[in-house]
Amino acid sequence: MTNNTILRLAIQRKGRLSEDSLSLIKESGIKFSSGTGKLKSTAQNFPIEFLFLRDDDIPDYVADGVADIGIVGENVALEKGKNIDHLKKLGFSKCRLSLAIPKEANYKGFEYFQHASIATSYPKILQDFLTRNNIVANIHEISGSVEIAPSIGLANGVCDIVSSGSTLLSNGLKEVETILKSEAIIIGNQQMSDEKKSILDKLIFRIESVQRGKNKKYILLNAPNENLDSIIKLLPGMRSPTVVPLADKGWSSIHSVVNEDDFWDVIEKLRNAGAEGILVVPIEKMIL
Repeated sequence: MTNNTILRLAIQRKGRLSEDSLSLIKESGIKFSSGTGKLKSTAQNFPIEFLFLRDDDIPDYVADGVADIGIVGENVALEKGKNIDHLKKLGFSKCRLSLAIPKEANYKGFEYFQHASIATSYPKILQDFLTRNNIVANIHEISGSVEIAPSIGLANGVCDIVSSGSTLLSNGLKEVETILKSEAIIIGNQQMSDEKKSILDKLIFRIESVQRGKNKKYILLNAPNENLDSIIKLLPGMRSPTVVPLADKGWSSIHSVVNEDDFWDVIEKLRNAGAEGILVVPIEKMIL
């Protein structure tokens, strides 16, 4: 296998995003070694090579073609502003980029930031937001510990990544505006060869199959034939439920798929409609 037929994927070297990315790849049936301290690894059963990098460097590597694709936070990809394709959202490492001000401050809207000073590690995203809202402000770019800026007199507010909001509260700040909702995404080089695009399509097919199964349950139940119509209406499945006659005359077995968010509500309705012997099985992958 030559280098031209291998897809190079850049992944964050460590941290939660790295762990979730590697877990998704493994659930997609791709075997590789990712031992501590490794900077590069090649899959044993799929034409892909992994580069383990700092998250801030991944958009640069992808834009320059050193890596063909990368998994990175959407906030990082947008802040870098490189000529890369945003290929797919992955649904994990969710957070938001928000504006926050001292909790005692009186906030009545965007006007609070007019001619104010704002500390942030995301000057590009912040400036784009301010421009869209006709706000002129002084941006202080800080690489870390952004939350301390108002308490030391450096800024009137901050623009920073928020997950639970506890860090803001512990520093005497309150969140007032959400600029961006972010999650892990796959980014891609815009000059990728057709051969590598073909490998990428196979990878995304596997990832999507895993993702579809994440919040789904496979459900099997027995139902009296006179109640089939009402029970089937509760179980749309992927297209429609599978109905199989049982040896016991007048009864059928119904197989379907249920969203986990709707699971308990559906189960209650199924029981009330006469369903019995309900069996629920987790779904590992779901192929359409």
